[in-house]
Amino acid sequence: MSRVAHALIMAAGRGQRMMPLTSTVPKPMAPFQNSTLIANGIAKLRPYLDDVHVTVGYKGAMLAHHLIEHGVASVINTDGKSNSWWIYNTLLRNLDEPVFVLTCDNVTDLDFAALGADYEALGAPACLLVSVEPVAGLEGDYIFHEDRYVTKLSRSEPAATYCSGIQVINPKRVCALTEDRGDFYTVWSQLMEQRELRVSSVQPSRWFSIDTVADLDRSHAESPAQR
Repeated sequence: MSRVAHALIMAAGRGQRMMPLTSTVPKPMAPFQNSTLIANGIAKLRPYLDDVHVTVGYKGAMLAHHLIEHGVASVINTDGKSNSWWIYNTLLRNLDEPVFVLTCDNVTDLDFAALGADYEALGAPACLLVSVEPVAGLEGDYIFHEDRYVTKLSRSEPAATYCSGIQVINPKRVCALTEDRGDFYTVWSQLMEQRELRVSSVQPSRWFSIDTVADLDRSHAESPAQR
């Protein structure tokens, strides 16, 4: 198996549910484990790959400076754009290889090498979703699948697992198979029709989302064994 070389962390959101903290710093720079949310995410990826790319928007200049200090490969301004805009409108669209895609507010322990191997074992689909068991109080897109081909995503109809916010994407193949119609949900819908959206059997050993200041406070108070 060839080593996955790239990851992209989406970090452009305003983080309104974390006000007033995010009135002074962007959500990815929220303090976390003696560092920041985004620095923690970058550190988790470093052992597995070479280049980390990050999308920025709200307070983008401040966040970009922080990211440069942490040695990211590129900073992509997606202010006012959809979460899937970067696939179609940046140089990453030419990558004909897998890219790990994450959100900055998901804190996870995941074997990315195993995820990469699973992606190849499934025939390198255009997009592979990583699922998690539903967490009380956190909304998500429930995943329905047959033989790991995703057949439906639903916010209202519950299933055994839902989307973690982690994906493996081949940008060039996604661009060839889909049109830029909005956000990731429209990308997934088009790929489902072509049986190019699959779900991995590899799941995080630990996963939670930082969506509010209360979530952040709770993450500080709890030990890793408790989370």
